[in-house]
Amino acid sequence: MATFAERVIGFNAELGFEERLPPGIRILNPFREHPEIHRISEAFYRKFYNDNHPRTLILGINPGRLGAGATGIPFTDTKRLADPCGIVLDDLQTHEPSSVFIYRMIEAYGGPEAFYRSYFINSVCPLGFVRQNTKGNWVNCNYYDLPELFESVRPFMVSSLRKLLEMGCSSQRCFVLGKKNAGYLEALNREEGFFGELIALDHPRYIVQYRSRHMEEYVTRYLQALAP
Repeated sequence: MATFAERVIGFNAELGFEERLPPGIRILNPFREHPEIHRISEAFYRKFYNDNHPRTLILGINPGRLGAGATGIPFTDTKRLADPCGIVLDDLQTHEPSSVFIYRMIEAYGGPEAFYRSYFINSVCPLGFVRQNTKGNWVNCNYYDLPELFESVRPFMVSSLRKLLEMGCSSQRCFVLGKKNAGYLEALNREEGFFGELIALDHPRYIVQYRSRHMEEYVTRYLQALAP
């Protein structure tokens, strides 16, 4: 039987979106755009998921350029890969603000080994998007930022969520990061019946950017929610 790690690696390798996107939107698929990300993410998943324990899902929005878009691992930059995860990359350096909170919470939980034994972090939409701003720069875009974008990717999101459950993730409950993200997943869940319970948590980026003085309070909130 394939391990949880092998199923995750296979899921990432098969990710692709070939449908038409709204004008000015590009897909962000790190596993196709940057082949070295397979090596990085595979090392991570084989280290922490090389077993067949069931996991509870924690779902973010979609990958951003500096987090999963750079490492293939949600809310994990190269700093956190090195410490505390013990995976050192000499040829890549990234900083993802949301990872500061996530790994502070993981530390309080008991460390990466304990946390990842029970939880698997992914995204409601496992591929990301960028769009061109008024200055001509390509910036992160959320799947729900434009109604036409959501409609374009909705079937892909439904299919991906089903695959995550087939990989061995629990359907009993799911944690969702970000209130707007939770609203969209709740609507999908009513139609598709993915999870018995959805639990919304404030998004790490919001906490780091606007509530950093209260970070320990949010760590406590997360730990209370994640408690069995």
